[in-house]
Amino acid sequence: MSQSHAPATPNDLIARWQAIGSEWSNWYAKAAALVSGGAATAPFGAGLAAANALPTFDPQHLAELNVKYQQRWQELWTAAIAALGTDPQAPRGVPEVAHPAAGDRRFAAPEWQQLPYFSLIKQGYLLFGEYLAELATLAALPEPEKRRLAFVTKQYIDALAPTNFVATNPEALKRALSTEGASLMQGLANLAADAQRGRISMSDEAAFKVGVNLAVTPGSVVFRNELIELLQYAPTTERVYRRPLVIVPPCINKYYVLDLQAENSFVRWAVGEGHTVFMISWRNIPPELGRITWDDYLEQGVRPALAVARAISGENVSALGFCVGGTILASYLAVAAARNERPVASLTLLTTMLDFTDPGEIGIYVTPEAIAAREPALRGGQRVRGSELAGAFASLRANELVWNYVVNNYLKGETPPAFDLLYWNGDSTNLPGPMYVEYIRNMYLDNNLCKSGALTMSGQKIDLAHLGMPAYVYASREDHIVPWRSAYASTHLLGGDMTFVLGASGHIAGVVNPPAKKRRNYWTNPDLPPNPDEWLTHAKSHPGSWWPHWSAWLAQHAGTRRAAPGEIGSAALPPLEAAPGRYVRESPG
Repeated sequence: MSQSHAPATPNDLIARWQAIGSEWSNWYAKAAALVSGGAATAPFGAGLAAANALPTFDPQHLAELNVKYQQRWQELWTAAIAALGTDPQAPRGVPEVAHPAAGDRRFAAPEWQQLPYFSLIKQGYLLFGEYLAELATLAALPEPEKRRLAFVTKQYIDALAPTNFVATNPEALKRALSTEGASLMQGLANLAADAQRGRISMSDEAAFKVGVNLAVTPGSVVFRNELIELLQYAPTTERVYRRPLVIVPPCINKYYVLDLQAENSFVRWAVGEGHTVFMISWRNIPPELGRITWDDYLEQGVRPALAVARAISGENVSALGFCVGGTILASYLAVAAARNERPVASLTLLTTMLDFTDPGEIGIYVTPEAIAAREPALRGGQRVRGSELAGAFASLRANELVWNYVVNNYLKGETPPAFDLLYWNGDSTNLPGPMYVEYIRNMYLDNNLCKSGALTMSGQKIDLAHLGMPAYVYASREDHIVPWRSAYASTHLLGGDMTFVLGASGHIAGVVNPPAKKRRNYWTNPDLPPNPDEWLTHAKSHPGSWWPHWSAWLAQHAGTRRAAPGEIGSAALPPLEAAPGRYVRESPG
């Protein structure tokens, strides 16, 4: 005798969604805690500890908040009853009581507006999220703990979204029905493949290959040690500037963010402007190099790169640092200044922090407790895996960089589109433990780099004010890794003539903005008041890419032009192998 089952009611489905949501959020919190060095001391741990400790709330403010949301819930319930009582042949959604934030694309499908069930779930979720976010702001906690509580609350809200689960995602349900379940099977296969990779795929993994359609600007490796390869790119103009350009990219990811495809390669464009370009390719740290220090990055990384470029060209060089590459470059130049050396004629810093007073959202993860818990192992040579750092950065934009791909890859069974920037983003590198500890402690926690004489590097007391070369400082207005106001602070730390430019968009997209696409804009202002907002108030907006503005600036400091060399390297420093070299291809476990 068959057993009958009552059909699931909306309340049953909502309860199930909430239960699964709790599982997702718990998984996500634990994963983020591991990224940050252990659940007990990670930012998520701190935020959850604050929540579990039941921080006090002002009774009047709490009562006002509850009354406000009781009224809104009643309004939503009344609207839902009215909508459910309409003609079933003409379904329409529940009148809007709660609205997604501007730019929130999770609820773009028409079912979220047109069908009462999904409309009610969406608005109930949005109301719940708004309530929790406002509740977190009322907690009586010290400001750092309050920020962490707000952060973990947002992570919880994002994880709980009905779009993240098949039963409450109309697009995933529709696709599963239309494919007779094939999309769900493919989603499981995608999940299994990503579990093997140890990360969520953000781009079609089969669409790109380094040296084939990424990092293909012609050149050669002209120097190699255990930490770097130095690439020199072949000239494409008959005459070149006398002073070469040496680029120090971030060591957290691979250098080819500045040499993606031909149409958006910063390197190819700079070569086409008549510059002889050298590029550091940092080693993807294997276990045997796990004890490398911050000073090693200066002495085995930047120093030989500048020396080799100078030996090949016979000239002092122009230098460019990007993100942490800029921090490393400025640190070495401060060491060189303390030695009375002047290896660089001009300095460009792209989205670089030298003053870490406001480290931005990533500061949520950087706490003394978190680093102390892991410091003994790191100083002993444990590496920081690239996947850990990538996960931490992605969590800062969880809806765009985590849940969006969970939904598309796993719930809908789709293959992510081919996108070179996101492919590069997933091609992360490992860092040595001692170097990482010194970076976090000296910069993020103690903010000593910007203090005259507070740091000793390579045996020298350093002072950024002794960097007297002309400097071009670029920041991106929507950068969540290096807040533009923090980058602006560099203009009052360095000792030379200063130019500051602010570009539109974020940390990477703002930098990789080729002129041919005529996208975005940038701002300039020759005056550099102490207050960055005052600078912006009087800044002039220009359409398109900042690259030509930088090139015109660099031309003033790159020396006269001469005939392009007929070959790469020199008799003393011949090419070792063709670009992109071997280090960029390494993926140590």
